[in-house]
Amino acid sequence: MTDPVVPVFADQTDYTAIHAEIVALLETGRRAAARSINALMTASYWEIGRRIVEFEQGGQERAARGQQLLQRLAKDLGQRFGRGFSVDNLEQMRLFYLAYPPQRISETLSRNNPQAPAQSETPSRNITLEQLAQAMPLSWSHYVRLVRGTKSGEEREFYEAEALRGGWSVRQLNRQISTQFYTRALLSKNKRGMLEKGSQPQPGDIVTTDEAIKDPYVLEFLNLKNEYSESELEDALIHRLEDFLLELGNDFTFVGRQRGLRIDERWFRVDLLFFHRRLRCLVIIDLKLNELTHADVGQMHMYCNYAREHWTLPDENPPVGLILCARAKSALARYALDGLPNIMAAEYKTVLPDVALLQTELEKTRRELEAGWIARGGDGDGGV
Repeated sequence: MTDPVVPVFADQTDYTAIHAEIVALLETGRRAAARSINALMTASYWEIGRRIVEFEQGGQERAARGQQLLQRLAKDLGQRFGRGFSVDNLEQMRLFYLAYPPQRISETLSRNNPQAPAQSETPSRNITLEQLAQAMPLSWSHYVRLVRGTKSGEEREFYEAEALRGGWSVRQLNRQISTQFYTRALLSKNKRGMLEKGSQPQPGDIVTTDEAIKDPYVLEFLNLKNEYSESELEDALIHRLEDFLLELGNDFTFVGRQRGLRIDERWFRVDLLFFHRRLRCLVIIDLKLNELTHADVGQMHMYCNYAREHWTLPDENPPVGLILCARAKSALARYALDGLPNIMAAEYKTVLPDVALLQTELEKTRRELEAGWIARGGDGDGGV
């Protein structure tokens, strides 16, 4: 079969101009489509969070009632709408609603439309998702990072305001939170200069139109398949890590996967839980697909403290945490040993698997998984 003949125009400049205009138009349209879907998705998730919280508040035993609801919803919604409604994702919607309560949403809606009648303290269920989306100008990925990565309402509001003012991509927001931009800005003697400098994006912060369209959250919301989804990659990596650690010898004993723990009003889940026979301690493993942040390290220490109090038996040693970051370019492994006595930490280091070995296995497994999904044309069956 011969290639089609490409016509040659006498005035190539005219063609170059119209081609550039059409490319720009399509890029703008696709970005607008991604923003529109993201806004409606975020509004939908806020409403789901509202219903979950209201259901919890209707029962006597709030903790048990809420967890049972999330588990049943995850199963039923997952069967109908795909992989975007795991227990963790539903818990994220619940936390999103709590972080952005109805009063704040009403104030934003009134501010965006001053000609409209005054809003009540609680947005009515008669408000459409399109109207509600107007109060949520950032993407769902931004809000997930704001809720999960900040320690206070003041810190969250600072990052949200700067992201809106500077038009930050979620990558830029991730970088600023990871480098504690909020704390550095508070301590800076030249806050204005600090904020102006921080608003400048770096080359790695740019999100292409294709990446915006293929955002895993958007694909899961629409129940569409790319080469793979983030949740599929995470599940496959966790299963492989489980097998890999058991293959290292007789030291590791499997205890559980996606083990839940409740701290204050929030539910958390650890990806893998092992018992190390020689060290006589629990090993808590948390897998991240993005860059390692200070919040991730702090969260792991929180897990270890919880496990020491609630999961550790009297004759066992303190638990140890292992954070694994399966980044696209290079993996990272880090043990959380800071809370242990020096002698015990030194012993743990000599007995636990070397981080370089874990990083190599993570990188190798991720490459194999991605290559396998692409070779199958993105059928999403999750196998290796």
